[in-house]
Amino acid sequence: MTSFNKVILLGNLTRDPEVRYTPNGIAVASFAIAVNRKYKQGDETKEEVSYIDIVVFGKQAESCGQYINKGDSVLIDGRLQQRRWETEEGQKRTKIEVVAQSVNFMPKRSSVGGQGHGHAEPAPETPVDEGEIPF
Repeated sequence: MTSFNKVILLGNLTRDPEVRYTPNGIAVASFAIAVNRKYKQGDETKEEVSYIDIVVFGKQAESCGQYINKGDSVLIDGRLQQRRWETEEGQKRTKIEVVAQSVNFMPKRSSVGGQGHGHAEPAPETPVDEGEIPF
């Protein structure tokens, strides 16, 4: 049986990216985005927010650490990954996150008076071989 693992998300950063480096010197950025969904329930419009953890590797990780901040809008193209680990107390934990193959920085929102914040350079869209996640 063939499988397919592809995720495309547009959302806003909930915190600044945290950039770390593997023992091999590969940059790894982690951050979360909020993705909103509006829907109708009867006559009422409701909004649901999902918070999704994102991991980015290589030069894109460095670009994320340099150019985007909490509140910025990004378009993520990647795949789902499940990590498993055991706590110091012996409890088994799992976490599903998105490993981004590309991160596109969306235009900054205009401030009052019509002046924009400028535009960050988009991150390079070259795929990287992320290997094992060191954390």
